Amino acid sequence: MHAIETDIPARLDRLPWSRFHLLVVIALGITWVLDGLEVTIIGSIAPILKRHDTLSLTDQDIGSVAAFYVGGAVFGALLFGWLTDRFGRRLIFNVTLAVYLLGVLASALSWNFWSFALFRALTGAGIGGEYAAINSAIDELVPARLRGRIDLMVNGSYWGGAAAGAGASVLLLSGRFVPVDIGWRLGFGVGAVLGAGILLLRQFVPESPRWAVTHGRAEQAEHIMTEIEKDIGGRLPPPDSKLTVHPRKVFGFGLILGAMGGDNRGRSFLGLALMVAQAFLFNSVFFTYGLVLTTFYHVDPARIGMYILALAVGNLLGPVLLGPLFDSVGRRRMIAGTYLLSGLLLAGVGLAFGGGALDAVTQTACWVGIFFVASAAASSAYLTVSEIFPLEARAMAIALFYALGTLIGGVTAPALFGWLIGTGRPWAVAAGYICAAALMIGAGICEVFLGVDAEGKSLESVSKPLSSG
Repeated sequence: MHAIETDIPARLDRLPWSRFHLLVVIALGITWVLDGLEVTIIGSIAPILKRHDTLSLTDQDIGSVAAFYVGGAVFGALLFGWLTDRFGRRLIFNVTLAVYLLGVLASALSWNFWSFALFRALTGAGIGGEYAAINSAIDELVPARLRGRIDLMVNGSYWGGAAAGAGASVLLLSGRFVPVDIGWRLGFGVGAVLGAGILLLRQFVPESPRWAVTHGRAEQAEHIMTEIEKDIGGRLPPPDSKLTVHPRKVFGFGLILGAMGGDNRGRSFLGLALMVAQAFLFNSVFFTYGLVLTTFYHVDPARIGMYILALAVGNLLGPVLLGPLFDSVGRRRMIAGTYLLSGLLLAGVGLAFGGGALDAVTQTACWVGIFFVASAAASSAYLTVSEIFPLEARAMAIALFYALGTLIGGVTAPALFGWLIGTGRPWAVAAGYICAAALMIGAGICEVFLGVDAEGKSLESVSKPLSSG
């Protein structure tokens, strides 16, 4: 194909915030809400699923189900990440949401361990695929000056879903409204109803014009861009730069991996470190906190949702309140600071838990404080991997680092903590928390030396597109 000179990136970055951007954030950002809903519902209902009138699961079974969910997310991220870069953001973010809906509805009909585990893996595949398609689309449509705070707020909306899941579990598992055996199944219906509504809303979200122009669809990209500007209305400042691209219909897997492992290998190591640390921390706590509360503090299983709701609120507030600082103070300082502080606080809580200095209320209060900071750190990991690689490899980069981070940190953590909790020894669980703290501190140190100052910069200036060479 012939070279194309385009001003579309500059036109997108100079747009004022508008209802178009709000539509994008709501319709696409719902992914995080759905994931938070799924993880929290599982964490809340886990003790209920051990009962003989439900699925008769063991502690190890519950940890294994969590691993199936995360394993499905890894597979979905890799498959749909590749498809997103090849066939476009818009097609795939509709397909992945449909896969999620199928999985969550099937989960509600589970009858034993294996059916539940397989249906959770299908649900995870939809969610994992969503991450690659959604984060790349949002970053390519949101102006550069707002990208950091919007990404953190969108990623932090996970905890809005977590809060909804915790609240729903309190109502559905109390036995006052519906029998417990039906209540846990209805919990999955919350995500299905929400996902179905968003599937309709996504029909109004366009393809990324950045993706279209690099894949030889210049006319489509221009049409999309014109419609966006028309919808926003008013007088817009002229674009301040142009970019020459050599479009291709397909960018080979070898070219994408070469871009990530060649000049960008330092960035690749950074992305992996950030993703592994946050995945281990959050999956170790939220998939098994219900078991910690019932095993060590003898909390009534029907009340677990109240404790998780408190954690979700702290997690939700962190990215919202700290997000603007990632655009003003800067990426490197804020990412390193949140990772290091989270790790240090977590190590302290691990020691206090092992020494028996906490109860259900004080430990939950400690988690709220830690996750206020750690949720901003975790959100910044996704922001980092979506910014620091070329546009043509963006979805695949998100998918690969999400998959590796989740496989290393997310699959192992629930299974490990399920076993540690099963020992009944507080110091065994405390050792797991201290391991998570060490990973967070190590990732923070990596950010200090390898971080990229991407605040306020266009995606093309942070990482040169493969098609521009």
